[in-house]
Amino acid sequence: MFIDTHCHLDAPEFDIDRDAVFARATAAGVGTLVVPAITVATFDATLAMRSRYGCPIALGLHPIYERTHRDTHIGLLRAAIEQERPIAVGEIGLDFFVDGLDAERQTQLFADQLKLARDFDLPVILHVRKSQDQVLKQLRRFGIRRGIAHAFNGSPQQAAAYLDQGLKLGFGGAMTFERALNIRRLAADLPLEAIVLETDAPDISPAWAYKDRNEPAYLPRIASILAEIRQMPVDAIAAATSANARAALSLPAPTIP
Repeated sequence: MFIDTHCHLDAPEFDIDRDAVFARATAAGVGTLVVPAITVATFDATLAMRSRYGCPIALGLHPIYERTHRDTHIGLLRAAIEQERPIAVGEIGLDFFVDGLDAERQTQLFADQLKLARDFDLPVILHVRKSQDQVLKQLRRFGIRRGIAHAFNGSPQQAAAYLDQGLKLGFGGAMTFERALNIRRLAADLPLEAIVLETDAPDISPAWAYKDRNEPAYLPRIASILAEIRQMPVDAIAAATSANARAALSLPAPTIP
């Protein structure tokens, strides 16, 4: 069975057929979908994915939405973590790619959320764009030693720094494009124990669904491309990446009948 370590199943794009999307993922062999929140306003929708489908959930404030986050939201996030016991703090991080975002405010929000991860001894699910070194600096500052750098696209040196910090690296739809040379090189060269699989559905669609909505059911095909890149059986990829995900997020081991 596969683990999709990053899937926004609660997103509005799935409102018309969410049950069918989940059923297709299950039928494809995706046994676990981790659903991270993005704003305080979406916490209820994220939590509904746990109650309705059994999805592990993370709670956090996404950096892209820094204009909608208020100072009081850190307190609301703390209360939600205390009450709901998510598996991680996420999706959090820094985005210095999108124009018009306040880097200083993002950094403060990120630091405040890393403090929560430290206080509650939770892993983190990270959004990192054009900010690898700054994110690593904050992880070291707060002593964060578990989690996932989602949609990783840094350098080999930055990859090594995340691994030294104890984190795993997420690979998904971007890896399926033949022109994604850096990501494919990393996917081939990194230690297998560094890698977890993800879709980021409904975003970051794979090559065969370019410009269409992404789905968690695509994860096994993404895994097959990783298997080709690494010249390994796909079953071995499934077993290793799922074990890595369980280690990164303290997910329970699969139940053996």
